Amino acid sequence: MIHFVGAGPGAPDLITVRGARLMAQADLVIYAGSLVNPDLLDLCKPGATVLNSAHMTLEEVVAAMLEAEAAGRVTVRLHTGDPSLYGAIREQMDLLRAGGAEFDVTPGVSSFCAAAAALRAEYTLPDVSQSVIITRMEGRTPVPEGEGLAGLASHGCTLVLFLSAGLLEAAQEELLGGAYTADTPAAIVYKATWPEERVYRCTVGTLARTARQNGVTKTALIAVGGFLGTEYDRSKLYDPTFTTGYRKGEQA
Repeated sequence: MIHFVGAGPGAPDLITVRGARLMAQADLVIYAGSLVNPDLLDLCKPGATVLNSAHMTLEEVVAAMLEAEAAGRVTVRLHTGDPSLYGAIREQMDLLRAGGAEFDVTPGVSSFCAAAAALRAEYTLPDVSQSVIITRMEGRTPVPEGEGLAGLASHGCTLVLFLSAGLLEAAQEELLGGAYTADTPAAIVYKATWPEERVYRCTVGTLARTARQNGVTKTALIAVGGFLGTEYDRSKLYDPTFTTGYRKGEQA
């Protein structure tokens, strides 16, 4: 059996219980290079074959999985964070289907969740933002028409940028072309949950400069929006005057 497993954002103890169990059972582990904390490989059983996919093509990865499947071996394809976000798993799954192989997917803790934890922040605050846009800046990999950053930024809600730490000059310009101003709160979260984790709070107008000053060029998420500010409304859920299905609100 072939198992796609989300490794989580970095800290070895943030892999799921299921993911850790599958890692311990695997005869073959193919992990996503520098994106996955190598300490997670300590979960592998003695004698397991471990391959770094950073040095492999799609065809080589799939061939290794199909060979192991034909031999009756258990494979874990270990992806960073949650494999459904920028994990490039669809193309692997399609080739495995074509090869007649069975597989499943174990979700993981995404780095955008880990970034919020590092920021001690909540992405969805009443009267500030009830939506989170997860996207990336266009670089060597294009984005579809209609998904340009300036257009998405026009919503003014919470926005999280993956794979964009090295493109912040252009990203900053695009963000300012939307609903954000130079003073809109922003943050750069470098390697969330790794031992090297760093958090740099700034504004949209100082994003690129903050990254340059701190030598951040990759492996970082960019968070933008009023959720990083100080103003928000209290949640109705725990308001003593608010009636829910479990308690009756008190008269103000």
